[in-house]
Amino acid sequence: MLDNGMNVILFEKKPDGELRQIEERTWTMNMVTALEHVNYIVAGGQEYETIEGRLNVDSGKLELLLVPMRNV
Repeated sequence: MLDNGMNVILFEKKPDGELRQIEERTWTMNMVTALEHVNYIVAGGQEYETIEGRLNVDSGKLELLLVPMRNV
């Protein structure tokens, strides 16, 4: 964790249960706080629904579990 932000790792949960790391980057504290009010995240041009989050205190990183939204 940095004074001006937090490292966030986005994981995609595949239909078969496998996890794939989408990205890792530093988020501002405003972005982290916004997670209280949002259910969807856009990363790499793809929209994802946020399923759950975990604060890994060992690594100092916030890990978010996402599932991709399918356009029908």
